[in-house]
Parts: sequence; C-alpha cells; structure tokens
Amino acid sequence: MAEYLPILIVGAIIGVFTVIFVGVYALEKRKTGIKGYDRHMPDREIVRRLMHYARPYWKEFALALVVMLVSIVYDLASPLIIGDVQALVKGPFQLKDLYLRVAVYAGILVVSMICTYIQAMILQKTGQKILSALRQDVFTHIESLSQEQLNNIPVGKLVTRATNDPNAISFMFTNVLVTLVKNCMVILGVLGAMLVLNYALTLMVLCFVPFVVLFAVIFRAFSRKAHRAVSDATTDVNTYLSENLSGIKITQIFNQEQRKMEDFLKKSRQLEKAKEQRMLVFGIFRPMVYMLYISTVMCLLYLGAKGSIQDRVFFGQVITSEVVVAFYMYISKFFNPIQTLAEQFDMLQKSFASAEKIFTILDMDPALVDEPDAIELEEIRGEIEFQDVWFAYKPGEWVLKGVSFHVLPKQTVAFVGATGSGKTTILSLICRNYEFQKGRILIDGVDIRRIKTDCLRRHFGQMLQDVFLFSGDIRSNILLRSEGISDEEVWEACRYVNADSFIKKLEKGLDEPVLERGNNFSAGQRQLLSFARTILHKPSVMILDEATANIDTETELLIQDSLEKMKNIGTMLIVAHRLSTIQHADNIILLSDGQIVEQGNHQQLLHQKGRYYQLYSLQFKKQQLQNS
Repeated sequence: MAEYLPILIVGAIIGVFTVIFVGVYALEKRKTGIKGYDRHMPDREIVRRLMHYARPYWKEFALALVVMLVSIVYDLASPLIIGDVQALVKGPFQLKDLYLRVAVYAGILVVSMICTYIQAMILQKTGQKILSALRQDVFTHIESLSQEQLNNIPVGKLVTRATNDPNAISFMFTNVLVTLVKNCMVILGVLGAMLVLNYALTLMVLCFVPFVVLFAVIFRAFSRKAHRAVSDATTDVNTYLSENLSGIKITQIFNQEQRKMEDFLKKSRQLEKAKEQRMLVFGIFRPMVYMLYISTVMCLLYLGAKGSIQDRVFFGQVITSEVVVAFYMYISKFFNPIQTLAEQFDMLQKSFASAEKIFTILDMDPALVDEPDAIELEEIRGEIEFQDVWFAYKPGEWVLKGVSFHVLPKQTVAFVGATGSGKTTILSLICRNYEFQKGRILIDGVDIRRIKTDCLRRHFGQMLQDVFLFSGDIRSNILLRSEGISDEEVWEACRYVNADSFIKKLEKGLDEPVLERGNNFSAGQRQLLSFARTILHKPSVMILDEATANIDTETELLIQDSLEKMKNIGTMLIVAHRLSTIQHADNIILLSDGQIVEQGNHQQLLHQKGRYYQLYSLQFKKQQLQNS
C-alpha cells in the first residue's frame, strides 16, 4: 500500500479542489435562484439559429473538416515516431534508420502546417460571408422597426448589436467551432492510440477525465455569466459615448466636462470590473486543467519508472521506456486540446452572449406591419381625411382626442397650437410612423392600414425642423442614392427652392463635402437642402413640420416664393409657429390639448376673434416691437 501513497496524495489534493469548486458552484446557483435572474436563451437554441447562417456554406465547412483530418495525422503519429526513435537508441542502429524517421516526422509536420494554412483561409473567407449576412439581417431588421420602438432603444446599443456582437460570432465560425471539433477528434484519436499502445496506462489517464468534465461544467456556468456582464457593460459604454459625443456641444456650453468624465469613468470601471471577473474565472479554470495534466504525468512517470525498472507487468501489459516516452507525448497531446478547449470555450461563451443579444433585437416584432391584403397605390391625389382619431404614446395619456378633418387634393392646410397640442403627432400618423388606437385615417378614400407602408411613404415628402444630413457630399444628400437623376435635375430642384445661390458659391458645388450631421452648413442652408431633396423626389403630399423655424428672416423671404410654387405640386401640410408663413393656407386648424378648437382660412379665423385671433395679435405686436 505504501508504494501507492504518492498517487493517493495526488488524488486527495484533486479531491479537495473538487469539493471546493462544487461548493462554490452550488452557492452561486442558489444565489441566482434567489436573485431571480432573467431566463436566458438556451445554448441549443442559439446554436440552432446560428447554424441557419452557416448552412449555405456547408461545402466549405466540409472541405475544412477534411483538411483538418489530414492535419490530425501529425498529432497521432508523432509520439509513435518519437517512441520508435527511443527504441532505436536502446539498441544498435544504423544512422540511416534515424534519418528515415526524422524525414518521416518532418514530412508529416510540413503536411500538417500546409493543411492548417488552407483550413484557416477557408474558414476566414467563410466566416466573413456569414458575418456580412448576419450584420445585414440586423441592420435590415432595425430599419423595419417603428419610430416608437427605435425611440425606446439607445443608439449605442443598436450600434453594438450591428458591429461588436457580429464580430464575436464571426470568430466562432472562423476558429472556435472547427477547433473544438479538431480538439475533440484529437482527444478521441489519442485515447485510441493509447489504448492500443498500453491499455493499463490508458486507464490511469482516464481516471482524471471525470474531474476535467466536472471542472468544465462548473467553468461553463461562471463563464457564461461573466461574458454577459462584459457584453452588458460594453453596451453601456457604447451607449454613453454615442449620446454624449452627439451632445458634446451642450456639455461644453454648460461647462459639464468634468461631470461627464466622472460618469464615463464610472461606466469604464464597471466594464473593467466585468472583464476582471471574466479573467478570474478563466484564470482559475486553466491552471486546474494544467494541475490535472501535471498529476497525470507524475503518475505516468511513477508507474512507468517502477514498471520499467522493476520489470513489472500491469494488467498483462509490459511497460518499456519507449512506451513511457510515447505516453508522455500522448498525455501532452491529450491535455493540450483540453486546455485549448478551455480557451475556445471561453470564446464560445462570448459568442453565445453576443448572439443572444443579437437575437433579442431580431426577435422584436415590428410594431407596424402591413396587412396581408395591403395594396400599392401607383398615384396619390392627396385627399386626406381623419375620422374620430384617438392616439396615445402611453396607454391612457391621450395626445389626440377624436380629431376629425378633411383635406382636399392640392390644398394647403396648416396646423397651429401650443406645444404638445398634437400638431406633429397628426403628421406622424399620416405617414404611419405610429399606429393610432381609434378611428380611421383615409388617403384618397383608402384606409392607410390597407396601404403598404413603403408605398405610402414614397408619396410623401417630409421637411422637418431638425434637418439630418449624412456624411458625403451635397449631391448624395439631395439624391439619397436615387438612380437615374441627372445633375441638371438636381440643379433645377435647387433653383426651385433658391438653394442654388449658396451652392454655387462653394468651391466644389454639388461635390462639396458634408461633415457628420451637416455641421459645416448653417441651419438655413441645411433646411434649403432639405427642401431641394424633397422637391426632387416629386411627392404627392408635402409635410413641413416647423421647416422654417431655424431659417433667418432673409432666408425665409427667399423661400416664400418657393412655397407658393410648391403648392402647385400637391397637397401641403404645414406646422408652424410663425403665423406669417401660413396666412395664405386654404385651411388653418387650431389645436388645443389634442382637440380641434377652430378651423378656417386666415381671414375667417381673424373675423371670429377667437384663439387664433389672440395668437396673431400677440405675434403682430411682437413683430412691431422688434421692428421699432
């Protein structure tokens, strides 16, 4: 019994670590149950959905698998060759026999390296194709979400879903999965080779496998939780950066740089802490696997040395020095894949955490979906009718209360009223940016819910107060990537809204670069470009939501005649606080607290001497004071 004491000591040490890990795992499971963490998507479901993207490239993966099988030959054959060299050293041998074995070893190594290169190239190209398809699906789905849904999701989170997360999943396809398969096959191949070589020593090695499996199961639970924490913290940092970099001017104006820096450092430390916890989990698991590897080697050398020196036979198996050498290399090749599996499993959990985040976005059902029998309208005359429409952004908080009005084709109708009275909401409902709860909205006598959304919006031209310009040049911002439109048509639209005057003064004209959000242009210039963009696409219904609010008096005079021309294009709906811009409207609708209180043309409303008359008098007096 005393001769097996070293092996028993090793077993006792491993047993102590096992009890500690199992206890910590049970305690963590109990905490998770008490805290009531949200139920996450099972790994099986994640794999099933990811395989949907990999299935079109099964031939490439099959080829990579074949190449991988060839490269495995080196892992299985090299210990046997080294063991054979050991056998040659023990007795007399000719130098040519050694050269032959070295040549075979080198040949197998070269073939393995070539196969590894080919495998890497195939997987990288395939992984990039899968990454592109996944990112395209994410971006397309985000575009399908309603404005209400997008308002509830931070932009930084959406950016992370379309950039960082797909990159993590791409690594899974290009490296992790195939490496996992390769390592599993290497482990099985090594076990088979060891069984053939000496099954007694193989049984000794297998005694350590249950501990490896147990440690892997425990590591899996902690690793997945750690990766989710890192993913959440990364999203928080990206969201914070996206918001605060966009509003950095406000931060500077109010001298809040230090406070914003402190907030950013707080979120950065949360990310740092999450990454430290992930490294801690991985830093404990891999040394444990290495401990099992060293323990196995110690047991091999102990039993092998005793068997070789004392000429013992274990379970009918003779242990020679070449068997010990071959087994030493096989144990290394057995545990190296297991240690690599730990690293790959770490990355796999990161990929699963990212995939879960992506699928959370992809599983969001668009709030606005076309009905199965939705129709397309080739042309729209521009007749609009609201029939007892009720709408609320939040349940029970009505923004519109039974609104009804009728707009005839090519009429100009203006909406006025205090902030929050429902003016912009009406325009958003006409374009079906939101779904109303009660009533009907008709376009040319057809319920807008029976018209395909993309068809409906194609006939509308919206000019908003906050003009958004994309990075690029003036031409691309006016065209919005539309094809078949010549520069002459672009210039004609610019002349129509008097935007050509400032464009001609620019060094590059239509090719003048546009910085992010058009920050190198004034508010008035951005608005004129918005007018030109709308006119170029020849809408049937034009919507101006405070489109002249940021335009100075001089620029406003320039576009007054343009507005008169635009009335001839189609129906025009205007929201404006400057009553001077809507005096010539065919119908003016005054809203208050989500209800229509007055409507008529400018002269009719002045004659009634109601709320419109009061608003007009106040603005008239204000204008007189400014002029004086």
